[in-house]
Parts: sequence; structure tokens; C-alpha cells
Amino acid sequence: MSNNHPLNFLCITTYHKGQDFMKSCKAEGNNVYLLTKKKLENEIWPWESIDDVFWIDDWNQNDVVKGIAYKFRNIKFDRFVALDDFDVEKVAMLREHFRMAGMGRTTAHYFRDKLAMRMKAKEEGVNVPAFTSLFHDGDINEYADTVSPPWLLKPRMEASATGIKKIHSKDELWQIVHGLGDERDNYLVEKFAPGDVYHVDGLTVDGKVVFSRVSKYLDTPFEVAHGGGIFRSASCEIGSKVEKGLTKMNADVMKAFGMQFGASHTEFIQNRESGELFFLETSSRVGGANLAEMVEFASGINLWGEWAKIESKNLKKQKYTLPKANNKYAGIVVSLSRYEHPDTSSFMDKEIVWRMQKPWHIGLIVVSDSSERVMELLDNYTKRISEEFHASLPAPPKSL
Repeated sequence: MSNNHPLNFLCITTYHKGQDFMKSCKAEGNNVYLLTKKKLENEIWPWESIDDVFWIDDWNQNDVVKGIAYKFRNIKFDRFVALDDFDVEKVAMLREHFRMAGMGRTTAHYFRDKLAMRMKAKEEGVNVPAFTSLFHDGDINEYADTVSPPWLLKPRMEASATGIKKIHSKDELWQIVHGLGDERDNYLVEKFAPGDVYHVDGLTVDGKVVFSRVSKYLDTPFEVAHGGGIFRSASCEIGSKVEKGLTKMNADVMKAFGMQFGASHTEFIQNRESGELFFLETSSRVGGANLAEMVEFASGINLWGEWAKIESKNLKKQKYTLPKANNKYAGIVVSLSRYEHPDTSSFMDKEIVWRMQKPWHIGLIVVSDSSERVMELLDNYTKRISEEFHASLPAPPKSL
């Protein structure tokens, strides 16, 4: 294959995301095919970058395999790319069926299954909160007797804070385990320690992290999901002790989990009392909630676009070079709005670089050379949004 031969990328997503990936992939001279849900056909996709689209109503793995196999007769696909967290494992199975290069099911599990993540991290010497699976009654009793509550019950395969429950006693734990019935093997329990939650958004090439940015959630995703709160995150002070510690820890996690190339979004917690850092979870994708935009405004690096270049260069056996990154600071604030189209014209600071255009939401990103200035603006905006715009909804119920 000549290095300039257009490659055929099949981008797979069951959510509306990854537009910049597809644009960048096309700009690299490749053919881009999209497999997504029919209900998303009216979303704004980068149609000028998409050669063809394959619609599905619901994901049935066998039907998808047969559909791709049929298309494969005429299109020689070179790469399957999962653009969303919920598609990572499905696409890993597709890769194995079609013997396609890239992450297989075993590695994909480390980036989707919270139990697999913790077991592998612990095995490789990465600090994790004390946890247990719910397979064996004896293990649950031993855990409850030796690790003091509160604990968190977490579904192994959900993304973000979906389905997480806080537990305060051994009796309550057993009540919940019994309530889970035959579903208990799909959950784990871990120690809850109050602390600050950080996220590291990165890019890996040839098994080495070539770019990462450490940011801190100002309200944890759990608090936002369960308290109907306002979502905020901000860049961490570059060169600070915690930033250096998490940069190294993120590299350790990527190495431990066998990440070879692509984008990742990894979360850590710093214990409020001891200052100790713990790994929470990771994913082999670009972070959601407009965090990619925040990282790009701070660093100049578009994670979606660079991920596409990494995939393309890898396939063509060409060397990937990361563009020069900036060291600015950015912060984001997003909230549900009581107005369908909130008027943000009263927010006039020159640091504002992005305004959310989504019905019933209000959101802003600010950028500055000073992390203190970013925090000052976020605090100010959070107060104003809370008073003038904020609306809250309860977290979606998760049947146990």
C-alpha cells in the first residue's frame, strides 16, 4: 500500500459526537464512513467529510456484523473507530471478528469495565481505592468488616456517574446486594473518600503518552448528577505537585492497560485528608461534557482532530508529530437553564471564548494566562448562573 493511498475508516457511534475526528480524518486524505443510529439523522454531522453513512435502529451485534460484512464485499475497511464510551467494547468485538488492527476485547475491557480497571491497576502497582467484586458472599463480608464505610456501589459498565449509590453500613450493603438479585455480578463496591476529582485528557502514540492536560472538577460528576448541580472544570496549575503527580500516574495507567495509540480520558481522586492520589477510572476516547473544547482552548490541541491523525499515520506507517502546545488556563461552567435559549450577552469578559448553543442549557468557557483569573471568573459566573438561569433535574433513576 502506498503511503498516499486513501484508507477506509468506519467511524462507529451511537451518540452524536466525533465531528472533528471525521473532519480531520478526511483532511488526512482518507475515506470516512459513519455507522450510527437512524434517530440521529437530523443532527449536524460533517456531511462534507463523510463518504457514506450506514443507519441502524438498535444495536444488535449479529446484525451489525452481517451488515458490515456485506459492505466489506465492496469497501475494504482499514480501521474501525469507536467514537463513544458505550461503543468501545462493541467495536472491539467487531475488530476481532474482522481481524482488524486496534484494541481487542481484553484491552477494551480495561477501558470500559470498572472492575477490570481496578484489578489491573492494583496488579500493576497503581493506587486504587479499596474495592471488592460482588461475586462471593465471603469476600463481601470480609470487605465490609475490614474497610470502613461509606462505600460506593458502582455498575461495572456504565459511563460517568450513572447508577452510583452511596452506602453507609454493612446491613445497607447486603440489602442492596440482595436487591440486585442476578445482576449483582455486574457491580462492584469501593471505598468512598471525600476528595477532589481530577481528569487527565491525553493522547498516546506507540505506547507513550505524547500529550496530556490535568484538570480538576470543581464539583464532582457524582455531585452534579445526583444534586442537579452546575458542572465546572478548570485547568490545573502547570508544574504544581498534583499536576506532576497525575501526569506520571496517567502515564503509568496507560502503560499498565496496554494503550498503544489514541485518545484517553482518565479520572483520579486526591484524598482530602491525606493528599494521596488514587486512580478512579479511564476510557479510550475523548472526554465528553465539552471538556475537549476546554482542553483545546487551553492548549491549542484538538483531541478529536489529533486522534484522527494518529490513527491515520499509524495505518500508513508514518511518523506522527504533535503540534506545539500552549500553556494557557481554561475553565468551563455548564448548567441546565430555565430558559430554552438563555441570553448570555450580559457575560462580557474578554476571557470568554465559547458559549454553549444548546436548548435549555447555559455554558461558557474562559481562557487566561492566569489560573487564578479563570477561577475568579468561574466563581463569579457560577453565582450568577445559579441566581439568574439555573434549573435542575433529578438524576435519571437506575433500576437496581
